Amino acid sequence: MIQVGFKSSKGKREKNEDACYVMPEQNVYIVADGVGGSNAGELASRSAVTGVAELLREEPLSAITGENELKESLEKVVEEVNDRVFDLSKRHPDNFGMATTLIICYIRGNAAYFVNVGDSRAYLWHGGKLYQLTEDHTYVNTLIRMGVLSKTEAAGHQKSNMITKAIGVDGRVGPDFYRVDITDGDVILLCSDGLYGELEKEKIAALIADEPNMTALSENLVYEANDAGGRDNVTVICIKKESKGAQ
Repeated sequence: MIQVGFKSSKGKREKNEDACYVMPEQNVYIVADGVGGSNAGELASRSAVTGVAELLREEPLSAITGENELKESLEKVVEEVNDRVFDLSKRHPDNFGMATTLIICYIRGNAAYFVNVGDSRAYLWHGGKLYQLTEDHTYVNTLIRMGVLSKTEAAGHQKSNMITKAIGVDGRVGPDFYRVDITDGDVILLCSDGLYGELEKEKIAALIADEPNMTALSENLVYEANDAGGRDNVTVICIKKESKGAQ
C-alpha cells in the first residue's frame, strides 16, 4: 500500500517553473524544475512531466518483467521526452535555451526505481535516517567528486546552481538509473532544489520523522522552505510504503 502527498510553490519567485505529476494507478511519480527565459522554463518542465505520463500510459511499466528491461524502458522514456523538449526549444525564439531537470520514481513491490537528470533529488527515509539516493548533475558536484572542492566550500560557490545535464539541451541526455529496496514505513522524497537549497538535511529528516501523513508532510516541507527564505520554486512528492492494514 502506498500513501502519497505532493505540493508545489513559487516561493518568492514571480512564477513557478517547477512541475510534478502523480500517477498512483501506475505507482509513478515525477518532478521537474525548468530553466529558461520568458515562459520557457515553465514550458520545459510541464512538457517533460506530461510527456512522461503520456508515454507510460501508452506502454505501462507494469507490463515489463525483467529489471534490465525496466531500466531500458525508463531510459527510453527519458530520451523520448528529451527529444520533445529539445524540438520545442528550436521551434520558437522565445523557447531557445529552455531546459529542465527530471526525476522519475517507479515503485514495484519492495523496490523503487529512479531515473534522474539534473539536480532534482530523491531521498529515502529508512530506519530513522535520511539518505540521498541521487547524485546532482552540477558543476560544483563534479568538482566535489574530483576532490577539487570540499562540501563546505561548495555550499557558498558562485556556480552552485549551474547544472551540467538537463532535458532539452542536447540530442541525447543519458540519465542516471538507481534501484533501492524499500520496506513498510519507508518514505521516499522527490524534490526540486528549492527544498534542499533552503533546508538542511537534518531539518528535512526531522520533519519526516514528525509527520506520518504524506499530504501534511508535503505541506510542512514547502512551508518550512518558504519560511527559511523561499528564494526558489519548491516542489515535493512524499511517498510512504505502508503495510496493507495501515490506515
